[in-house]
Amino acid sequence: MKELPNYKSVDIEILIPYAQNSRTHSEAQITQIASSIKEFGFLNPVIIDGENGIIAGHGRVLAAKKLGLTELPCIEAGHLSDAQRRAYVIADNKLALNSEWDFELLQLEIEHLKEVDFDISLLGFSEVEIDTLDAEEIDYGLLDELGEDDVDDYEENVRRAIQIEFESEDYDEANSLISFWRGQGDYVGGLIMAALKAEKDRL
Repeated sequence: MKELPNYKSVDIEILIPYAQNSRTHSEAQITQIASSIKEFGFLNPVIIDGENGIIAGHGRVLAAKKLGLTELPCIEAGHLSDAQRRAYVIADNKLALNSEWDFELLQLEIEHLKEVDFDISLLGFSEVEIDTLDAEEIDYGLLDELGEDDVDDYEENVRRAIQIEFESEDYDEANSLISFWRGQGDYVGGLIMAALKAEKDRL
């Protein structure tokens, strides 16, 4: 059994970000986190080492500063070795990305929140993603190169796909880019729409 962590309140100004943190936080996401903290409170403590270095919770700290908070609840995990600390910085972010959604239950929960006039923008989903969940007709417009087994794997998660044609020599690169952005937790269709809109505005 690992040593139980110590809980304490820490002055936000003495918290030290991890310089090698490979997870980034956009200004838009920090604003979303700040809105969540404002609505629900600071429910997820920051994890720090024995010298107030941030192990997990960089985004929450940035959001707290945006809100003008001066003290934050922290869990001190000073028992971690240097290797464990470095590994947990990565694992804390990656493990959360490995989960999936039950879209039927998700839609039911969101519909309930809408019925009670709860601000669903606080959930972190874009309007496009919410509209996709509400879509009555499902259009599986997938790349022609996908086999039947691949399509079956996609159908559980895809609610509406934009069919985009790639030249055969570009397919591997396109597939790699899509996998990368999914790994970042970003909505691929939203990225494509934003890029197409920017190009249209430029013309």
